[in-house]
Amino acid sequence: MAKYGEGDKRWIVEERPDGTNVHNWHWSETNCLEWSRTFFTNLLSNLVILNGEGNLFIKTTTLRSLDGEAYINIRKGKIIPGYEINLTVSWEGEAKDSDGNSLHKVIGSVEIPYISDENADEDPDLRVIVEDDGPIGKRIKDAMFSKGKGLILEKIRVWVQSMARGGPVKEELPVKQSNTPATATVAAAAVKNDSVVEKKEKKEKESKKGRKRIVMTEKFNCRAKDLFEILMDENRWKGFTQSNARISKEVGGEFSIFDGSVTGSNLELQEGKLIVQRWRFGSWNDGDQSQVRLVFEEPEPGVTVVKLTHTDVPEEDRYGNATVVENTERGWRELIFQRIRAVFGFGI
Repeated sequence: MAKYGEGDKRWIVEERPDGTNVHNWHWSETNCLEWSRTFFTNLLSNLVILNGEGNLFIKTTTLRSLDGEAYINIRKGKIIPGYEINLTVSWEGEAKDSDGNSLHKVIGSVEIPYISDENADEDPDLRVIVEDDGPIGKRIKDAMFSKGKGLILEKIRVWVQSMARGGPVKEELPVKQSNTPATATVAAAAVKNDSVVEKKEKKEKESKKGRKRIVMTEKFNCRAKDLFEILMDENRWKGFTQSNARISKEVGGEFSIFDGSVTGSNLELQEGKLIVQRWRFGSWNDGDQSQVRLVFEEPEPGVTVVKLTHTDVPEEDRYGNATVVENTERGWRELIFQRIRAVFGFGI
């Protein structure tokens, strides 16, 4: 038995004279903002979006800004990332004719206003801005959004995954080759930590199984562009729903309908063809978001078929009501589609 005041050195985490944090036992925090700025600069600079398809040439140029906070905490070898950042990427586009002559050039930016560790398993919102209001500028902007969105979000997921693995801290952690039991224990702990992270990610994915998808096909006696306009016009929304509405017609713009009980933002818009929006009901739990996708098809003049896909609808709201999916589906059919037919005379 050790004497009082001495203890057994095998159980003591020493304050090393060289300042080494033994086995990362003590809590440590590393600021990763500058590392992240370099990381995103390498990922998002000179990223080719379109290289001649449709006679359009689009690419990102530089990371214009990155603000917020990003850090890695380590306690007992466990990696705990934390971040809330926003970033802006500059881009440029050009339209050419069939002979390769330049018709029009534009510059713009892509804004991603909120990337957070709380929503690490979800893609953040993305806004495309162009410094040109003309028809060619709008065409280039729409192409940048439709083709560039997936590429940019893919790069962001690379950064999120790197942060989950430790970011710059992982590169600094000492790696020792030894056959001692202590080293084997540390290695086993590292494997266990990786297993915990994998189980957490699996659990988060499985939690989405509690969300449902609504699929619906509706037919209207009208042109596709007319139905698109009704769904994107706040005055017409007020008319057929008899409730207040505020609707932006821009990608990235926000909307509020049914007296504010439903809010969201426009993710993708193609006039007369496609509406993709993020939807949220005020009665849902904090953080619950769904996505609405409306595809407009006109198999013959004057007949429009709308294909609705509403994904990630939670089964319960914040009050424990388990009729969210049923009520949402009925709302689409009775409060939106049927009323449009009744008010505008689009019945089949």
